[in-house]
Amino acid sequence: MVVVRAVRVHEFGGPEVLRAEEVPAPVAGPGQVVVGMEVADVIFLDTLLRNGWGGEYFPLTLPYVPGGGGAGHVLSVGEGVDPAWLGRHVISRGSGGYAEQMLFPAEEIVAVPDGLGSAEAAALVHDGVTALMLARRAEIRKDEWVLVAAATGGAGSLLVQLLRDAGARVVAAARGERKLALSRELGADLAVDYSLDGWQHQVREATGGVGLAFDGAGGPLGRAVFETVADGGRFITYGTSDGFADIDPDLAARRQVHVDNALEAGTPDPATVRALLTDALTLTAQGRLRPVIGATYPLAEAAKAHRSLEERTTLGKSLLLV
Repeated sequence: MVVVRAVRVHEFGGPEVLRAEEVPAPVAGPGQVVVGMEVADVIFLDTLLRNGWGGEYFPLTLPYVPGGGGAGHVLSVGEGVDPAWLGRHVISRGSGGYAEQMLFPAEEIVAVPDGLGSAEAAALVHDGVTALMLARRAEIRKDEWVLVAAATGGAGSLLVQLLRDAGARVVAAARGERKLALSRELGADLAVDYSLDGWQHQVREATGGVGLAFDGAGGPLGRAVFETVADGGRFITYGTSDGFADIDPDLAARRQVHVDNALEAGTPDPATVRALLTDALTLTAQGRLRPVIGATYPLAEAAKAHRSLEERTTLGKSLLLV
């Protein structure tokens, strides 16, 4: 039996439950491809699932290999798959990304444009899709004040760039001077530290209230983000790092603020994901988007990647180098 290295979770718990071990190598069935992974995507959701959160949304059977995809080269193709894919540089989403090899449906892989590396491409697998989907979900108005909370995370840092590209005036909310400096570098007009008391009032004073806010945090912080929105504005929440941002519907109605929970619709269908991935890769190849890769770790050090995310010390994306 051919084996490959993978990181597995045998019991829910802290980062220490992530264990590198040997597992059977995947075999491409009809309509499938096997990709030799070079870079695996790591997102905050991975840490929540490892802890046992979210079983009703993302059912997992132990033991499981965490991760939702990444970038690499096609090693083999199954029956009915165009052999021209062999050797191609691709990215895709799929369960079990923390591994040397992954199995994908052939119709869900996307070719990486020449000139883009596996790290840049893998950084777009989830956050590129999320940022583009959010930017298109709301009508971005030129010169309108738009706030992005968790502005230096994987999705937030891309969203800041997309909003700037669309002509919005961007308020970046993040924690600590290092993250504020990065958000200014990415094009934010105003950067505020949301670890300071009363930061939301500072935003309202500077902008008169933002017309649109993207909440990438959730929980109590998300409710503070809601306070920055002007009456008649829009509030889009997609963060779960501290639970959902539960906004009082009566308060939203009184203030005529449209509240949109982007997570309620669930994961986009594969065709939509593929189209968004293609667009994100194109924008990056054109130099209009720049994934901020803050930290990379060897596959066997997945626990370090998770710990850094949970401690909020990572700037931009975390990736595993396979």
